Amino acid sequence: MNISAIDIIIIILYLIGIVIIGVWAGGGLKKQTSEKYFLAGHSLGWGLVGASLFASNISTIHIVGFAESGFTSGLSDGIFEWMALPCLVFLGIFISPFYFRKRVATIPEYFENRFDGASRTFMVILAILTALLIHIGISLYAGATIMKEFFGLDQLWGVLIISMLTAVYTILGGLRAVAVTETVQSVMLLGGCILITISGLQMLPEAGVTDLASFKANIKEGSISMLRTDAEVARTGGIPWYAVLLGYPVLGIWYWFTDQTIVQRALGAKSENDARIGPMFTAVLKLAPVFFMILPGLFGYILFKDQIEAAGTGQTYSILVGELLPMGLIGMVIASLLAALMSSVAAALNSSSTLVSIDIIQRLNPDTPDKKLVWIGRVTAFIVMIIAIIFSMVAGAKGGSIITIVNSIGSSIAPSISAVFILGYFWKRGTKEAAKFTFLVGLILGVLMFWLDFADENGVKIITDKWGIIFMMQAWWAFVICSVVFVVISLLTPEPDEKQQSYTFTSSDYFSKVRSLFDYRIIGIAVMVLLIVLWTIIEVIA
Repeated sequence: MNISAIDIIIIILYLIGIVIIGVWAGGGLKKQTSEKYFLAGHSLGWGLVGASLFASNISTIHIVGFAESGFTSGLSDGIFEWMALPCLVFLGIFISPFYFRKRVATIPEYFENRFDGASRTFMVILAILTALLIHIGISLYAGATIMKEFFGLDQLWGVLIISMLTAVYTILGGLRAVAVTETVQSVMLLGGCILITISGLQMLPEAGVTDLASFKANIKEGSISMLRTDAEVARTGGIPWYAVLLGYPVLGIWYWFTDQTIVQRALGAKSENDARIGPMFTAVLKLAPVFFMILPGLFGYILFKDQIEAAGTGQTYSILVGELLPMGLIGMVIASLLAALMSSVAAALNSSSTLVSIDIIQRLNPDTPDKKLVWIGRVTAFIVMIIAIIFSMVAGAKGGSIITIVNSIGSSIAPSISAVFILGYFWKRGTKEAAKFTFLVGLILGVLMFWLDFADENGVKIITDKWGIIFMMQAWWAFVICSVVFVVISLLTPEPDEKQQSYTFTSSDYFSKVRSLFDYRIIGIAVMVLLIVLWTIIEVIA
């Protein structure tokens, strides 16, 4: 793609600007306490919590992958985004305020208090691997691929440039630097996606699309619907509605409630109310990807079908940018793409440094000086980045679209964690022995699922293609097995002690009198009503 000098200048200025903002927000070279470095000194308001949560979640993977899925199967993948809303509202009402009250610094710390040290160790190892492989490694792979498409850069150079720029402010500034830059980047990435959507809408009349009827006539039948039956999936692609309804909550509990990279923003909230409202603000922002990231893929199907099919559907996003936008705006959109990449990488680097310093070093030596914890956190971030760069060079071997890769990895990881967390949080009888045994069973199931569903030389996956169990249903059935194991072992082992039971849900804390229209419960209900209304409109139109 031929990038103009003006576009390149805009991109360079943005990259320099975001690094400067990050270094400034993190306090530059000033000395920092561990609380300030890892938890932003509990200074994040609900706006920063919500926007940074959104930016941490929406990465280059989503922007590129959703454009491709919009082209190939319509709005189907939007169900992943909108199913996140109930999870985020639940996080705001029940989970993040609990973490805030207990002054939880890391999710593995919660698992130790609720169960035991072995559970904490398991969660630390898994959380670091998740940050390394999913949040950083695959994100860098996707970002480097895009930089190659736009600039012709060798993949290694694309990875190195983004990695070094992101590492500068993340390593120096800690969580506050990450949260502030993510807030800026969330505006950038949404702005870039909105530009493409508007430009696509303006070009539709040239293709003879002037109303909803002509729009539907020019796309695959059923492409607008997100709730699809097996027969509709066979015709238009996507995932059947029941598989997402059963499987997404399994991934959602793990991702939104227990993934340190994501939850760390809520842990750094300055008040319980900010910890509550922040995730609900994220929920509102999560409505946008369906209209501004996936829908443009459908525009591409109408406007540039032959060109995209000739180049490969993975090129959908870059073709949309090149064909729809004038000079200057291309630079803005590419900058927004890099913003999405940098925010995801920064979030994972910060969480990795937190996990190593607090859950490993401080746990082994409680008397470790505060200054040394911060130094170890910075060194950890650097080392994790180097490992992620190496991994990113070989990412993608599992096959399929980027979105499918990420979700299929999640379906192997999530079931045991989700079962242990949700049952342990709401059921006081859940025991440490049950947690350990469930983690072991889940690990065995996850390895088997990932191995058996690794595409062979012919692209065939045993569980998905031969057994007919797609990854969402794999996650559901593994969750059912892990839940049964947890319950049975809990009933066969001694009850948890009083301290362990104090880390479970207490209903009396959540049913106080509603005193304002801005009460978190009113906001949560409003978000869910908005979701139902929009989803109903989409399905009626479809």
